[in-house]
Amino acid sequence: MTSATKVLTAHVPLALADKVDQMASRLERSRGWIMKQALSAWVALEEERDRLTQEALADVDADRVIDHQAVQAWADSLDSDQPLPVPR
Repeated sequence: MTSATKVLTAHVPLALADKVDQMASRLERSRGWIMKQALSAWVALEEERDRLTQEALADVDADRVIDHQAVQAWADSLDSDQPLPVPR
């Protein structure tokens, strides 16, 4: 059973297209397979970035934040002989 597909078209720089063709050849895969892999990885990355952003915004809404000055003091202390504990 094959799943439904849709053709997507994109204009890419020649250098990038050449790299895709080289990878396809090296991996003995089609250009389409390479593009599906790349697009799937990018979509997964963007979905994760969105999930983390929503999680961070929920933390802000719930006032689960760390004061900027506390973070800056901690970061500044990392070069010292006695770094401060990680702010919580």
